Amino acid sequence: MKRLAATVLSILFLAFSALPVAVAQAQEQPRLRVDLDQLNPRVITSTSASLTVTGRVTNIGDRRISKLGVRLQLGTRLQTEQQIGDVLAGDKFKDLAATEFVDLEPDGLEPGQSGALNLSVPLGQSSKLQFPKVGVYPLLVNVNGTPDFGGPERLAAVTLLMPVLGVPGKAPASRPPTAPSTSLLWPIANSAVHVVSAPLGGPLTLADERLADELAAGGRLDSLVEAARAAEADTKVSSSLCLAIDPDLVATVDAMTRGYQVAGGAPGKGVETAKNWLGRLKALVAGRCVVTVPFADADLTALTKVRAGDATDTALLASALGGAGTIKNVLGIQPQDGVVWPGGALDAQTVEAIGKAGVKTLLTDSGKLQSGSPLSGGVSIEGTDLRAQPIDALISSALNGSGSTQNGLGAIAFRAGLGGQPDAPARSRLLIAPPRHWAATGTELTTFLGRMGDFYTAGLIKPAPLPDQLADGPSGTASVNYDPQDLTAATSGDVTAKMSQIDNETLGLSSAMTMDATKRVNPADVIAPVRLALIRAASTSWRGADAAIVTGNARGDLEAIRGQVTVERPKQTIALASGASPLPAYITNGLPVGINVRTVLKNNVGLRPTEAVPERTVPANGAINQLLPVEALRAGRFSVDVALTTPDGTPLGTDARFELTSTEYGAITIIITITAAGALLLLSSRRIYRRIKDSRADRANESAPRVTEDAQV
Repeated sequence: MKRLAATVLSILFLAFSALPVAVAQAQEQPRLRVDLDQLNPRVITSTSASLTVTGRVTNIGDRRISKLGVRLQLGTRLQTEQQIGDVLAGDKFKDLAATEFVDLEPDGLEPGQSGALNLSVPLGQSSKLQFPKVGVYPLLVNVNGTPDFGGPERLAAVTLLMPVLGVPGKAPASRPPTAPSTSLLWPIANSAVHVVSAPLGGPLTLADERLADELAAGGRLDSLVEAARAAEADTKVSSSLCLAIDPDLVATVDAMTRGYQVAGGAPGKGVETAKNWLGRLKALVAGRCVVTVPFADADLTALTKVRAGDATDTALLASALGGAGTIKNVLGIQPQDGVVWPGGALDAQTVEAIGKAGVKTLLTDSGKLQSGSPLSGGVSIEGTDLRAQPIDALISSALNGSGSTQNGLGAIAFRAGLGGQPDAPARSRLLIAPPRHWAATGTELTTFLGRMGDFYTAGLIKPAPLPDQLADGPSGTASVNYDPQDLTAATSGDVTAKMSQIDNETLGLSSAMTMDATKRVNPADVIAPVRLALIRAASTSWRGADAAIVTGNARGDLEAIRGQVTVERPKQTIALASGASPLPAYITNGLPVGINVRTVLKNNVGLRPTEAVPERTVPANGAINQLLPVEALRAGRFSVDVALTTPDGTPLGTDARFELTSTEYGAITIIITITAAGALLLLSSRRIYRRIKDSRADRANESAPRVTEDAQV
């Protein structure tokens, strides 16, 4: 009994001791969201008088929150890359100083309600927010509150990197002795795959109007262009800026200007918007540095796996890297020769293939390059003729996520020498690259470029056109680093397998096409939409999507081309005049190229071909009649499916069902029937003869005298 009581008490103790853990886990669900609208100033200098933070707080939980308050917390000066990375990852830091809490929304917030966040803190010697020296500091915007049925707690927080170029109230600090030469890539690229189909001579079809929205005033792509145009007033910022343009984007927008439709057939509404944006982009790129990203920001490593069995065939990869011509044709500017900024990690096989495709320089994440010495500039990639210009991985990481522009400024300041480590290797060159699908607001983009201009003016960094950096000789050698983490983030094997299947069918279709002497259309132009759709299927924006969805547009384009070569289904039943009458088939070709076809009979019980059906060439936008030599195997009414393929067996169009009637057998069938009947007669006669013979033998045995056993005795 005592043992039972002890067991019960132990269980109760464990149950009650687990309650705080359960409550803590439940409280991990966010209850409040903070959206910052303004942080002023973005960079602390010796003349900064106050620090102001404004924004909104929103109750995203399921209960009322009262006693809301906000304060700023300052962490210790960051001195290593690891410390910067920890702050960007959201790790907690040790407080150096903190302000008092300021009340927000005295009436509290019900679920779904929002309230204003306003906080202004004086800076200077008497401030509670003291910055001891020049450097980069973590700054936390901390919002506390009390949810119903709970106690006071931190409900939301935003961590930002704050560059301090001078201590408020003190004399301006001296600058680092050497300022790194800095170039900035400015991405003008699609955030998603928008094109559903764009057949040769047919209408452009987009999935929806999202692209038009991004091009419109205040949209993502409009903001990127307008921020770069506003920065033209600062020659230092303007000279360091290099536009990284997606050829798929400019080709799509150019096509939109001539009219388009959205999925379902409704006419597109963004024609004028596309014309306006494209005109402003043309004005922006005039005389500027421009580099290309792969077509549709495709994962180049995935493209090399589409035809993994044929290392010599790099057509898809070459098409993805050949966007310079598109940019020149549409925008009238020649991108930097042989320079590309690829997305996704590159394995050694892909790097080798990229070099064979004519690329000379890769702009790539410094974290993906392995070298025996610190990367201070461009390097030669071992075993290739390629040059790699490293993009600073720390700054790229800071420019991702919430607070991207502010954190990016902090990381740039850190790289420029405000890290506080005198023995750290100096960075003589910086190549900065924001996220390829950057979605910062127009205000944030303009502010970011403005503060970059302040850095240039202060001598913290110095502007350097990207071509100047690329003109410098390699500072060493490096190899490409492709690790297991890259494999998990790469385009899936299911996607590349479906891409390979579509690509093989496309090759079969292309090999059957011939240029028509009157139309003068290159067969490669007819299948180009399928090839481009395959490249779009490898876009980095698709990562994590279902393979059938990713490759659906390419499959649809291929089926649309094949569907234009077909056999017409007869409108009435065909009566075969004799048992060996030929079957008439009418084959049409709606393509602007000729095509070689082979006719195949399916489900043809009751009918068989008497000889091989020859291949025929169907002219462009034309038709032919073909008589199929067949023989009826039986009389009566039956059906047969007639199909078309290319000479190598790639299906074309859809099968056509022919309804047939026949009152006669073919000659061969009759001969076979007579022969079979003769054989049956002989067999029957032999069987009858044996029966008669056996019957006579039985009667003879019955008439013979019987000898009994007794008589023998």
